[in-house]
This record gives sequence, structure tokens and C-alpha cells, in this order.
Amino acid sequence: MKEFQLIESFFTGRAQSRKDVAVGIGDDCAIVEPAESKSIAISCDTLVENVHFYPDMPAKDLGYKSLAVNLSDLAAMGAEPAWMTLAITLPEVDEHWLAEYSAGLFEIAEYYGVALVGGDTTRGPRSISVTINGQLPKHSGLTRSGARNGDWIYVTGTLGDSALGLDLLRNKASCSESDSTYLINRHYRPTPRVLAGQALRTRASSAIDISDGLVSDIQHILKASNVGATVNVDQLPLSKSLTNSVSTEMAYSYALTGGEDYELLFTVPEAQKGALEIALAETGVKFTQIGQICMGGKLKLMLDKKTFDPINLGFEHFS
Repeated sequence: MKEFQLIESFFTGRAQSRKDVAVGIGDDCAIVEPAESKSIAISCDTLVENVHFYPDMPAKDLGYKSLAVNLSDLAAMGAEPAWMTLAITLPEVDEHWLAEYSAGLFEIAEYYGVALVGGDTTRGPRSISVTINGQLPKHSGLTRSGARNGDWIYVTGTLGDSALGLDLLRNKASCSESDSTYLINRHYRPTPRVLAGQALRTRASSAIDISDGLVSDIQHILKASNVGATVNVDQLPLSKSLTNSVSTEMAYSYALTGGEDYELLFTVPEAQKGALEIALAETGVKFTQIGQICMGGKLKLMLDKKTFDPINLGFEHFS
């Protein structure tokens, strides 16, 4: 199967249809027509085999995750997903693998209304790069730089599940079959908080998605906003599958440093707390207050009025 046959067979005919796509797959460039009152939010993520995923990861889950991680970036800005491009590098043409991968990719693309408008295919070590574009009302995007002294710190969902799921896949941990299934699924299929991000646009002062672990990602907000923060470790939202499987201290460490949760971490002024609860209640997304922004530029992790030092489970490129 040649390159253009591959694109036609597995991607062109399955792309989501959108009225704002004037020219899609098949030309040198895509042409899209954003709404006049909107700004465009753009994000790109690359997944490399043996760095971001194992060779035996189910292709359908990889297709799903390769878009989900990009959608999470849009969610952190409060943007509505619209269009994506896909650059995929493969060591060989495996038609079964491609059928499964594209099924997972278009499953989540259809759910969030994302149109595939172009990309590239090439031969080489397996890697996947997705560039996603979203729209949001002008001058309304959430950033990392708006946190202020006294703002409250929140997260959506539960933390630490994905990292323990990865350790289960690495045979570095063990637990019951039901908990293992839940935790591995949380690693393979994160839930991008797109609706929650849009609800936060006029209420949060800053936001970021949790990809590298809460401790790492909150530092980006603190640096951009020139503030400090206190996080109360005993307030971290933990799933029953996590607490059933590891000690309390280890559960806190997974939640703080594990990474790949793709939940939202955001700050809210005191005056917006009531409006926040109403707005997020309408999305059905669980959220938890875990601390407060303060002066000083440093992050304090507190447990029982003492400083808590988590075990570092995180990953950093080029470290």
C-alpha cells in the first residue's frame, strides 16, 4: 500500500465534516473559515514509541490518546475544539494496526466535533504528532499568568491514576484485577475536560492541564504569575482504585508527581467561588479545592501542619 492509498483508506473518508472547513484533506493546504468573533488556539503534541508509549499499546487506545492529550491543552485555555492535522511515522504499513488506530482517533474526534483537515505520513520509527486548533471568544483565553495572592487552587477529577496504571503496565506494581483495569484505562484513555475549560473562561484566573504531574505543572503557574502556593496534601482527590492499591504516602506521591492525568489545575478568586460551583456543576465534572495562592514564589506541600516531601515519580525530557 502506497502513501496516498494509506491516507485514503484509513483517514480521508472518515474525517469529521464541519461547515467551517472549506478545503480539507487532499490539497497542499487545508483552508478553514473561523468565526469572525473568535480567536484561534493552537497546540501540538508528539508521541514517540518507547518514550511515550510501549510497542504493545493497543492501537485503538493510542489513536484515542494521541488526540485526547491535545484536547486537554485546548481545555486548559477554555477553547472549543475544531480542526486537527496528523503527522504519522510508521516502520511499515500494518493495515490491521492502522484500522484500529484510526478507529480510536475518530471515536474521540467525532465525540468532540474535531475535523481532520490534513497531515503527513512517512516511514521511520513509530511516532505520532497531532496539531489541534480550537476557537474561543476574543480576549477570553485562560493563561498561566493570571493567578493572584489569595486565589483558591482547584483540580478536576482524581490524580495519580494514570501513573499507577503505567507502573502496572511496567510490572512495577500490582493490585486487584478490577482496580488494574480502571487504572490502566485511565492511562490509556484520559478524559480531556473540554466543557469544564469553557465553563472556567470567565471565572478562573489561571489554568493549566496536568501532564507532567501536579508539582511540576503548578510551578508553571507560579512562575508565570510571580506568586507562591500552599497545597494541602490531604485534600488531593484520590480514586478508590489508587488508595486500594498503594499506601497513603505513595498515593499522595502518585497524585503529586506521577503525571499524565490530563486533569485541569486552575485558580479562582474568592469572589468567583460561588459562580464556579454553579458553572462546573452543569458540566458534571468533579472538582476539588486543594490549596491557595500566596506571596513568595515558592510551593509548599503541607500534611498535618508539616512539610510533605513526595517521592518523585515524574518524567522530564532531556533530563
